[in-house]
Amino acid sequence: MTEPLVSFQNAGKIYNNGTVALAGLDLEVRPGEFLTLLGASGCGKSTILRLIAGLDDVSSGTLARDFEQDHASIGFVFQDPTLMPWASVFDNVFLPLRLRGFARSEASPAVDEALALVGLASSGRAFPRELSGGMRMRASIARALVLRPLLLLMDEPFAALDEITRFKLNDDLLALQGELGTTIVFVTHSVFESVYLSTRIAVMAARGRAVVEIAIDAPSPRDRDFRMSSVYAHYCAQASRALQHAMDEDLT
Repeated sequence: MTEPLVSFQNAGKIYNNGTVALAGLDLEVRPGEFLTLLGASGCGKSTILRLIAGLDDVSSGTLARDFEQDHASIGFVFQDPTLMPWASVFDNVFLPLRLRGFARSEASPAVDEALALVGLASSGRAFPRELSGGMRMRASIARALVLRPLLLLMDEPFAALDEITRFKLNDDLLALQGELGTTIVFVTHSVFESVYLSTRIAVMAARGRAVVEIAIDAPSPRDRDFRMSSVYAHYCAQASRALQHAMDEDLT
């Protein structure tokens, strides 16, 4: 069996103010999968992403990574696109390469390729204010992909978008993963989004406890027919029950 890319074992995280973000987390991230962390606000999902990215350290237990930990290995997409408003779309996507010492001319092919991957090939000269919300998020994804990371971390990237745009970006994200083979860890509150995107869902309860894991055994690529299928409805009901159970546990 292939070794996991990331493995948490009895991992805990307590912040300096005494807040317990994680307590006894056991979780693996496996190569090539689309893993979604599904849970209510404040249950530690974003903390898990930060720990995987090396932006924070566990307070107890272990966190192991089976790859060289550097800035080229991990891409991070936040809920807000966090684009530089004074810079063009091209220069926003170029930023990770610039920080690694690449000249603009040298990096141009990689930036153009990343923009083409997310459907923004003709938008490199535009500024963020000239883009729709969905296009700004595409630019943020392109910036995360420009180094072709092994692992892509996404923290509720589509939460603020309208449903039509969200559905479209869900489809595009699955197509990107199919083309690049990138392992994705995705955070969402949406049961429907989690089932549509994932090969596996970890349902989270308070303090970062993964209370249920659901393997989504469904065909790929997924499309609008899958959204209307009984298989999709079955998994949505299963995930909804697991999420409700996790929330009930939090209240006891």
